[in-house]
Amino acid sequence: MFVVVKPRMYALVYSVNDPAGKGIADWLRTYYRLDKCRELINGAEECYEHKTFILTGFKEDTINFDFLDHRIGFVDGYIVLSRHSSAKRVKSYTVHHTGNYGPEALYGGKPESLAPAFSTASHRLLVALKRYCDEKSRCEEYEVSYEATHHGPTEVSKPLCFVEIGSSIDEWRQLQNHEVVGLAVVDLVEKGPLKTRVVIGIGGGHYPRKHTKLALQQKYTYGHIMAKYALPYLSSKTLTMMINKTNPRPEAIIVEKKGTRREHRDIIEEFAGTASIEINYV
Repeated sequence: MFVVVKPRMYALVYSVNDPAGKGIADWLRTYYRLDKCRELINGAEECYEHKTFILTGFKEDTINFDFLDHRIGFVDGYIVLSRHSSAKRVKSYTVHHTGNYGPEALYGGKPESLAPAFSTASHRLLVALKRYCDEKSRCEEYEVSYEATHHGPTEVSKPLCFVEIGSSIDEWRQLQNHEVVGLAVVDLVEKGPLKTRVVIGIGGGHYPRKHTKLALQQKYTYGHIMAKYALPYLSSKTLTMMINKTNPRPEAIIVEKKGTRREHRDIIEEFAGTASIEINYV
């Protein structure tokens, strides 16, 4: 169980082959006038440093960043700068945690494994994305949202979250989008986390709008979120993993009642009674 609450040093990581992640990184490098790292990061294609973060690009795709612990051992948490793909081509700014609830790992990581969720970082990023999306007059076109936990990496020991631009090459390359996400990252590294109740979420779609709304109202800080489509894998074991892999430890389980069936709520309620954790239905 990890207990880091406010990191002293972030690793901002990206794939040099991803136009969204690379674009955000280039914006941050220019904004801070960063110098190259004095010490080489193992396997890095690019590396720049700041007193509160390192900015490092690798050739691998971000969903395969399970190697981070072995290459960057001195940071307290990982922020992955990335693209987001959507079949519906929804323009978006999203944040999410990573993991695979089921027995398959089609997009990185390992089956039935979750990475430590960087709840406080993802919440600050979400709120900041909404702020700058509004300030830059992007929110008529772009949605700001959590995504449910999905894909890799899963095999890291330090808290991790993704911040993404969606959903096609046109959006990934836009300088205005690099600026919106870059400014959100600046808010995180300069202001630190917001102070609200840390929770996990159950139910809702892949873009869990009720959970997102509650987070933007600053009522809750979410760690792992299990979407409705992943509920076949809901169990006491899964709930235990969601709690143990959310940093800091959650105080409650927030359940979207409309998006769950009675048998799901029975599992959650039995678990909550045993684990002495609060349930709130929304």
